[in-house]
Amino acid sequence: MSDVRRAVLSVSDKRGLVPFAEGLAELGWELISTGGTATLLREAGLSVVDASEVTGHPEILGGRVKTLHPAIHAGILARRDLEGDREALEALGYGSIDLVVVNLYPFEESVAAGAGMREAMEEVDIGGPTLLRAAAKNHASVTVVCDPGDYDRVLEAFEGGGVSAEFRLELAQKVFAHTSTYDAAIASYLAEEGGLRGGEHFPESVTLRLSRVQPLRYGENPDQGAAFYAEVGAPEGILPELVQLHGKELSFNNLLDIDGALLAVSAWSSSDRAACVIVKHTTPSGIALAAEMSDAFVRAQAADPVSAFGGVVAFNRPVTAAAAQAMSNSFLEIIVAPDFEADALETLRVKKNLRLITVPLEGWGRGALDYKRVHGGFLVQDGLLLEFPEDEWRIVTEREPSEEEWRDLRFAWRAVAAVKSNAIVLARGEQTIGIGAGQMSRVDSSRIAVMKAEDQGFETEGAVLASDAFFPFRDGVDAAAESGVRAVIQPGGSVRDEEVIAAANEHGIAMVFTGRRVFRH
Repeated sequence: MSDVRRAVLSVSDKRGLVPFAEGLAELGWELISTGGTATLLREAGLSVVDASEVTGHPEILGGRVKTLHPAIHAGILARRDLEGDREALEALGYGSIDLVVVNLYPFEESVAAGAGMREAMEEVDIGGPTLLRAAAKNHASVTVVCDPGDYDRVLEAFEGGGVSAEFRLELAQKVFAHTSTYDAAIASYLAEEGGLRGGEHFPESVTLRLSRVQPLRYGENPDQGAAFYAEVGAPEGILPELVQLHGKELSFNNLLDIDGALLAVSAWSSSDRAACVIVKHTTPSGIALAAEMSDAFVRAQAADPVSAFGGVVAFNRPVTAAAAQAMSNSFLEIIVAPDFEADALETLRVKKNLRLITVPLEGWGRGALDYKRVHGGFLVQDGLLLEFPEDEWRIVTEREPSEEEWRDLRFAWRAVAAVKSNAIVLARGEQTIGIGAGQMSRVDSSRIAVMKAEDQGFETEGAVLASDAFFPFRDGVDAAAESGVRAVIQPGGSVRDEEVIAAANEHGIAMVFTGRRVFRH
């Protein structure tokens, strides 16, 4: 084998390549390249050997076949410590290749820009992944670089005498993660184009592609390590799009609560009313609508001020100066909204630790798959869309809701969809006055909702009640009637629906069936 060190450079992302290649040339490396990469390097004044000179074969099929040749891949894959491999290279006149610098065709970028199937398939890289995988497989002898961000470290290592085995291993691992993500993007695209994703038609396999956003101090508890990852290729309207404007770093639990708050407030993302949601432990403690942001917060907080202490507040509109002033005397962990007015930021930034977050609400969660981790696997479902068409709603009782009750039933149905099951919401005047969440018994959730309302001095007479799933027995309706509830909204669908309807009629309660369950387990 020759003592001259040789590198193959073939990249789509050309950031930082020229200085890196210049550094290699100064160290005596021979540079082998293809196509546009070779042109770029020559224009920079570097001496470059075309891959076709190494293979003795021209590029063919419009550049589809350039490096797929034994003269390249044998040079990469030859095991330096095996005499047979060395003899095979010498017999064929092939030289060894000690460095592979490749990044792949921009498949995802082309698809995102609207490329059709034919154009997208032209951006499926074949030679690039093959070069990377070959070099990563032989990382004991070959250095492989797929990320321009690693150029400086690699060049410094060569200048210092060579890349260590530990660093080559790190780079190889990065390659296999990179090619895996690349292949998964293609598989996902083909599945979507073939109508295999969503509804009842889930593909046989799903590859979850994650990119680390940031490490976290710890998980749910201090003895659990944690990090925040973004789902690569997810639709717009996702949590990794958040921007932190102020405050302490976000924790694992903070992010869970922000997600729950945004889910809840997204029910009013297009409303002409100001909506405020306060969340503790991923479920709302108070939700309210108002004409002004400040009033929406005051009303949401009043629903359960004890639980609101240290809570996460979410708005469906940019936070105004008046709303900031209304919140200024409350202890809150996080405020999240589409934006903040300048005066609002000035008021809220006085609190050093208060986290201020912006996230766009348009399209929140639309088209996303929802993954639930179980030991040994995942449950995958279509994400819950907080959309509330009324075409299947029907009044099932003798008494119809009044106009005022209809307004509150619509509000309560949107609110209950964000509450952990079993979920019961008592509402009046587009404000939650009592929330019962997460109980094993729906009747217990009803009792908690009533208790919360009474603790804050709310008048339950004339309130409406929303249940995220059907009432299995009439006892839930009886309990609601005892508290003065005058209208109920629920999915219906119980084998005892007639018994439940009869109970509502006995109490003079108006009841609406939505035909849709909004269980949040």
